[in-house]
Amino acid sequence: MIDPAYVATMARYNAWQNASLYAAAGSLDDEARHADRGAFFGSIHGTLCHLLWGDTFWMSRFDGWTPPPVALPDSPGMIDDWDRLAEARAEADARIRDWAGRVDAAWLAGDLTWFSGLRQRDVTRPAALCVMHFFNHQTHHRGQAHALLTGAGARPEDTDLVAMPVPE
Repeated sequence: MIDPAYVATMARYNAWQNASLYAAAGSLDDEARHADRGAFFGSIHGTLCHLLWGDTFWMSRFDGWTPPPVALPDSPGMIDDWDRLAEARAEADARIRDWAGRVDAAWLAGDLTWFSGLRQRDVTRPAALCVMHFFNHQTHHRGQAHALLTGAGARPEDTDLVAMPVPE
């Protein structure tokens, strides 16, 4: 289905795109980042918080990270301070890339089991499917953040995977 090279590529893409979004969001003031723009998670800040929340939740399942300190409904406010959020995002992206470099084909071919708070029971799914969902979730919400930033007058970079800089 997918292989370790896919995981490493998508982790690199995730970090590249987050750097772009955070640079664009950093050009705005706190009021603009926190303004409710009618998005699912309200604001630019809320959307970026939710994205970090989701990444942290999945990485707690994939790599033993501490789960997020708040539940899904509170994810948009998980970290209110912009500088702390940006720092946490950069740290998470480095850790995701590290994990991606350790993923092997055997792990991807296996199953992942976790307790779902939403379903209130254990859930088992193919690990590869969970990893694809993880990266798809990121792309989905980064697209929302990109649109919110563009609407606020900020300029994130292109989002096309084929536009990602080639590593040296």
